[in-house]
Amino acid sequence: MTASFSAGDLVTCTYGNMTLSGTYITDRDGMVVVKLSSGYNIGVEKTCCSLVFPAKTPSARPAPVKQDPRVPELAIISTGGTIASRIDYRTGAVTSQFDADDILTAIPALAEIGRYRTKQLYTILSENMTPMIWQELAKAIYDEIKLGVAGVIVTHGTDTMAYSAAAVSFMIDTPVPVVFVGSQRSADRPSSDNSMNAVCAACTAESELGEVAIVMHGTTNDDFCAIHRGTRVRKMHTSRRDAFKSIGIPPVGTVDYTTRTVTLTEEAVRRGSHKLVLHNNLEPHCGLIQFYPGMSSDVLKGYEGYKGLILSGTGLGHVSTILIPHIKALIADGAQVVMTSQCMNGRVCDRVYDTGRDLLAAGVIEGGDMLPEVALVKQMWVLANEKDPEKAATLMKTDLKGECMRRSAHGL
Repeated sequence: MTASFSAGDLVTCTYGNMTLSGTYITDRDGMVVVKLSSGYNIGVEKTCCSLVFPAKTPSARPAPVKQDPRVPELAIISTGGTIASRIDYRTGAVTSQFDADDILTAIPALAEIGRYRTKQLYTILSENMTPMIWQELAKAIYDEIKLGVAGVIVTHGTDTMAYSAAAVSFMIDTPVPVVFVGSQRSADRPSSDNSMNAVCAACTAESELGEVAIVMHGTTNDDFCAIHRGTRVRKMHTSRRDAFKSIGIPPVGTVDYTTRTVTLTEEAVRRGSHKLVLHNNLEPHCGLIQFYPGMSSDVLKGYEGYKGLILSGTGLGHVSTILIPHIKALIADGAQVVMTSQCMNGRVCDRVYDTGRDLLAAGVIEGGDMLPEVALVKQMWVLANEKDPEKAATLMKTDLKGECMRRSAHGL
């Protein structure tokens, strides 16, 4: 008789000449799916598996972590993502189920660094982030800073974390650190980066930093985290622990994981440099298009009626000449169109080639060295807060939060 298993049961499976142990997840396509201690799933014949221990009955929620009143008060605002996830043993997938209190329980070292106010704003994977949630997040951060916390930590999925960090950068003038942090690998995996990233984020949140930043692994080792400015950072790898890189500038600081020492560069904005101000209006009807050879003008028709559009062009900021009349029509209809580059480094200059000059004549605004995704959230903010088209165009070309550098550094 074939054994019957329940999700979460501990089982052993004979596979070839090996006996492996793991957690039963489900039956799928006639096979048993088992999560090994390494965190990876395998599929084996059900007859190869034997029950060791039945699934544990869920225990009562543990008591809140004791907080030391002598350390600085920080805020943790949870939006979800891998850093705040558990394994769903029905499917074997990582799902956002932790709240902020769970993070403190899972990473006790955080209690050595600060005492925490916790708020679970959302429990989503970051591909489900929206401008409306950015507005709510900015307001939640503002409220925590107004209550007097020394810094704010935002847990967030890594896939769109750079968008959110840039959006919050424009919506808040902050006198204290606002630190976005996530993890590339969930807590059930031995190679998880959630604990180190969270500890380094907490150290940054009580440091002398005074701007919005992303704090993640600086290398694939557990040695230090890099502090990236929220408007100059991009996720550059799908799964490496050091996936995040500062673009166009070096990181504005580092955190030594062993000593918990935060080192800031001269370019980092210091604590207290700004007074707390919230301006979290956003215009959601803005879009981002990456140009590609042979792109049809039909793509642009989908943005008719939009208030703004960011073009991610080739090289110095180009698209094919057949698109220019359609871009001009969007601008004539009231849309603000800004040109950025698909290149990771350098800046847009549409005065070099004929195509660029034609784009400028059509009314396209040069985006300097802004990253396309940063230009998008900046445009949402600018168009919501400045109704005069000329002033809005000037703001798009003005460096507000380190997003648009006056000069490009050599070698970056």
